[in-house]
Amino acid sequence: MFTTDKTPLRTAVVGYGYWGPNLVRNVIERPDMEFAGLCEMDAERAAAFSAKVPGAPVYSDLAEVVANPEIDAVLVATPPRTHHAVVSQALRGGKHVLVEKPLAKTAAEARDLIEIAEANGRVLMPGHTFLYSPPVNKVKQLVDAGALGEIYFVTSSRLNLGKYQPDGVVCDLAPHDLSILLYLLEEPIVSVSASARSVFQDGVPEAAFLTATFASGAMANIQLSWLSPRKVREMVVVGSQQMVQYDDTANDEAVRVYDRGMDFKTPTNFGEHQLSYRSGDIIIPRIGAAEPLSLELEDFVNAVRTGSRPRSHAELGYEIVAAVEAAEESLRNGGIPVSIEPVRATA
Repeated sequence: MFTTDKTPLRTAVVGYGYWGPNLVRNVIERPDMEFAGLCEMDAERAAAFSAKVPGAPVYSDLAEVVANPEIDAVLVATPPRTHHAVVSQALRGGKHVLVEKPLAKTAAEARDLIEIAEANGRVLMPGHTFLYSPPVNKVKQLVDAGALGEIYFVTSSRLNLGKYQPDGVVCDLAPHDLSILLYLLEEPIVSVSASARSVFQDGVPEAAFLTATFASGAMANIQLSWLSPRKVREMVVVGSQQMVQYDDTANDEAVRVYDRGMDFKTPTNFGEHQLSYRSGDIIIPRIGAAEPLSLELEDFVNAVRTGSRPRSHAELGYEIVAAVEAAEESLRNGGIPVSIEPVRATA
C-alpha cells in the first residue's frame, strides 16, 4: 500500500468552486505531485478551469476518475452534503483522499468513511488547513513546551460580514476553531452547548456562541458570526503561567505572549486566601512565512508514501464533525450540553 517511491503523486481535483482553484494551483506547483485533471460537473466552471489550465484533462463523471489507474489520489472540494458519497466512491476505487472540511455531514458518515479507508488501505485526510498555519504552530510549540502552564480556558472569535451559506454559521465556521483547539490541547471534547440567532431565515443561524468542554475540564468559548462590521479571527489561550493571543489578521504580530496572570496562595492558618497579580513582559515571537495549504498537501503526500499519520488525521476530522453535530443538537434543544461519542465507540 505505502511506498518510499519518490515519483510524483498523480492527483486529480474534484470540484472547482470556491476552494478548488487553490487546490489545482498548489498541485501544479508542488514537485511531489503531478496534476492529473479536474472532475467538475458544472460546464461553466469546467470552462473557467480550461481557460486557466489549457490542455489539462477535464472529467464530468467521478466514475471516470475512479476507474483511471493512472490516478493515485483525489482532492475533494465539493459541498459537505456530497462528501460521504464522493469520498466513499473514491476510497473504494483505490484512491487516497484529501477532502476539504468538514470530513462529512454527520458523525455516522465520518465514522463510516474512516472504516472504508481502513478496509481499503487508503489514506483519508480532512483538509483542516489552519493546522498548518505558522502562527497556530507557534502557539502549539508554546503549549507543548509547558510555557503556558495548565490551560484554564480559551476564547475564540471568528467574525465577518461573511458569505451566507445554507447550512448555517456553525457548520461553516466552527470547524476552523474546533480543529485548532483539538490540535492545541490534544484531548477530546466531551460536550458542547450552543446558542444562536437566525435573522434572515429560520433554522439558518448567522451568529452563534459555542461552549466546548474538554476531558481535562478546560473550556473553550467560540463566537461565530456572519453579521459583524469587521473581520476578526482571534484566539486567546489562558494558562496558569502565561497567556497567548493569536490574531490571524495581524500579519507581523500574529502571536503575542503575555506574562500576566494571578497567583493564588492558600493560607497556612485561618487567614484569608490571597491573590497576587503578575504583569510581566509581552513577547512577540518571529514567525516564518509559509502557505498552509502547500504544507497540508506535503503532509498528505508523505502520509501516502510512508503510512505516517497526517497532522490533520481522519479521527480528528470525526471529532470536529461530532462537535458540530452536538452543537446543532444543542441549538434544537434550547442550549443544553450535548455529549460526544468517541470515534471508536463501535469498535
